[in-house]
Amino acid sequence: MEATLIANLIDLCAVMMLLTSVMAVATTRMRSLVSLFSLQSVFLAALAFIVAYSSGNNHIYIMCALTVALKVIVMPKMLTYIMSKIHVDKEVELSIGIPGSLLASGLMIILSYYITEPLLSSIETVERNCLALSVSIILIGLLMMSTRRKAITETVGLLMMENGLFLGAIALSHGMPLIVEIGAFFDVMVAVIIIGIFAYRINRSFNSVDTSFLRRLRE
Repeated sequence: MEATLIANLIDLCAVMMLLTSVMAVATTRMRSLVSLFSLQSVFLAALAFIVAYSSGNNHIYIMCALTVALKVIVMPKMLTYIMSKIHVDKEVELSIGIPGSLLASGLMIILSYYITEPLLSSIETVERNCLALSVSIILIGLLMMSTRRKAITETVGLLMMENGLFLGAIALSHGMPLIVEIGAFFDVMVAVIIIGIFAYRINRSFNSVDTSFLRRLRE
């Protein structure tokens, strides 16, 4: 009974992570995107805690704590601070509309299940069902980076992809080695800082954080 409950809780957290990604595709408010990323990170931390409890791998508790500290608290505050500095809150220009983005997200979810189905039979962990959800989150994050034109929203897409990557690592092998996890966390945090600096500089130069201005420089 306990094993079934743990498996159900893990699946629930993973599904909620996917749901926040789909909701992020459907919103045009940048502050809402940051809030959805923070909420997704909460579910990732909860999933990591459940896996650590059920598997007895203590290093996953460290991953859980880092997720809460960096992704639930520090990174959203950094992104909010950057948005306040460049005075933007809306993302109204999309390469494809919201209905098209949702349709593309649905196709990516189907594709993820098709890709991962041959692998599921070889995975024996209780988190095996999370693998397809992990690939879905990564692909949806990539979709956000491809269709959004503001640098901050592209950053949120990158962060959601990284959440999907950690979900996949947990599903496959109860997480990566601790040193790799810590390195990945701080690499992403440095990336957010660098992207924030670039966004500020883009805003100073073009009075906008629309990355399409940068593409025009090649023409």
